[in-house]
Amino acid sequence: MKRITNLIWLLLVCVSMTSMAQTARVQVIHNSPDLAAASVDVYLDGELLLDNFHFRTATPFVDVPAGVPISIDVAPSSSSSVNDGFYNLTTTLTEFETYILVANGIVSTSGYAANQPFGINVLVGGREGTSNGDNTDVIVFHGSPDAPAVDVVELSVPAGTIVNDIAYGNFSSYLELTTANYVLAIRDASGTNTVATYSAPLADLFLNFDAVTVVASGFLDPSQNSDGPGFGLWVAKASGGPLLELPLFHNPTARLQVIHNSPDLAASTVDVYLNGEILLNDITFRTATPFIDAPAGVAITIDIAPSNSSSVAETLFTATTTLAPSQTYIAIANGIISPTGYSPNTPFGLNILTGGREGTSNGDNTDVIVFHGSTDAPTVDVVETSVPAGTLVNNLSYGNFSSYLELLTANYIIDVRDESGATTVATYSAPLADLFLNFDAVTVVASGFLDPSQNSDGPGFGLWVARAVGGPLIPLPLIETPTARLQVIHNSPDLAATTVDVYVNGEILLDDFAFRTATPFVDVPAGVALSIDVAPGNSTSAAESLYNLTTTLAEGETYIAIANGIVSPTGYSTAPNFALSIFAQGREAATVATNTDVLVNHGSPDAPTVDVVETSV
Repeated sequence: MKRITNLIWLLLVCVSMTSMAQTARVQVIHNSPDLAAASVDVYLDGELLLDNFHFRTATPFVDVPAGVPISIDVAPSSSSSVNDGFYNLTTTLTEFETYILVANGIVSTSGYAANQPFGINVLVGGREGTSNGDNTDVIVFHGSPDAPAVDVVELSVPAGTIVNDIAYGNFSSYLELTTANYVLAIRDASGTNTVATYSAPLADLFLNFDAVTVVASGFLDPSQNSDGPGFGLWVAKASGGPLLELPLFHNPTARLQVIHNSPDLAASTVDVYLNGEILLNDITFRTATPFIDAPAGVAITIDIAPSNSSSVAETLFTATTTLAPSQTYIAIANGIISPTGYSPNTPFGLNILTGGREGTSNGDNTDVIVFHGSTDAPTVDVVETSVPAGTLVNNLSYGNFSSYLELLTANYIIDVRDESGATTVATYSAPLADLFLNFDAVTVVASGFLDPSQNSDGPGFGLWVARAVGGPLIPLPLIETPTARLQVIHNSPDLAATTVDVYVNGEILLDDFAFRTATPFVDVPAGVALSIDVAPGNSTSAAESLYNLTTTLAEGETYIAIANGIVSPTGYSTAPNFALSIFAQGREAATVATNTDVLVNHGSPDAPTVDVVETSV
């Protein structure tokens, strides 16, 4: 009987169906990892059903007699008849029911530490497909003889534990899953120790409309089991054939730096958990981690808990995200945890930058990104005044990152101004060269409170630098900008300059400044180059300048700057010699209280050199 073909068997089944008219649907899966059972013969009621049925192979679903006892025998592949069988199962199937039979366990009497005898595990209520074209119905069978009870945990959605405590020889319930690609972790029954992680690409395998059986197969420790096949997850389709191996998921990683910038005194020191495990213990305010490898391609959960926490259950804040493989991220903890005592009470959160940098390939540069993390500070500009490079960052609001600035590694002076660019919040030294930050990429964080008195007397405002190597943030020194006093007088009689706009370092200083008008004396930066531009009254930027003067004022000095001369090239008998006449050692008051101190400027373009003679005294 050994040579009866499957075709003859199917003909016999059809004849049986015709005469008996009662059938059930059956699929058989060979999952015994015993090398002695690598191929077997399967007999049904003494007749050869499957010849040389290989390990990790499945039949399609077929009709078999129902309502009467049937005898299923398994024999070595070299068998000549059912009399060579080493295992028998006698059962009666229910008409119209659907069954999945999994051959499992060990035939050999020695050579295997796994003490699981060979048998056939039967599922009643199997499925051949699903009516939902967007779904795949999945049932899991534990068939690894030396594996403990396990959980199956989905990591990419994350759907969490989808099969709980499944022991050897058992089926799960059917999982009706959207046909997508998943990541499955096989964990011990505690749910904490991962045996292995697999990709389950249901979409890539085009398993929509399908119902499949995922079989845990092989040995966790082949060395103790005759060097038999190793552990894995294998998929049996309803159409049968060789099982499909689910590939191991190779845990791609992303790079991640975490910066603690929450100024809430209740969060001055915190614990950070990653997927329920402690990642950072007692990380303090204004501290950064180095960049580390973090799991990518799967959902990760980040929890912030008090510094005295004993587990993730004490979390104050939780966020779930999925990092892209090989991408670099900067995550900044920011905002307020406490319900009272802070104004404004901006909620605690994680601000995450995608596309962070750990360094630069240009040894003359430092790459700088700016993050606005001061809860009570307005939208700001960052203006460089020593080069002067002008506005480096424009209109940066709380919780946002700037773009990267690729700067020569030098020492700079930067103003933090309100978004109008007119009011300076504070001025800082940014000594990139003195800090030896060449080759580095750094994050400059606006940190702390502008008004600590309204925020539980928390830390004051400042700019702090996080390096890629981590550690305590580095404060940028606050500098008192040296100033001079300046008055500007408009005395150009050219009708084309009746009103002008005056820019300093590219920023508007005087808008529609009229002829024969003077400013009061004001404080202006000293000790740094000032680029002064005069433009028409309807100008939109310093690029429309009619006249430029670059000068450096001395700290503590008092200046009077008078706009004189002609702008127009024609229409005036005098040359077009518009200029700013600057007088140092100006005075804002008389040196003697009973006096009036008078300074005379000759500003008439067509008048000769003159004397001023007093005749009344």
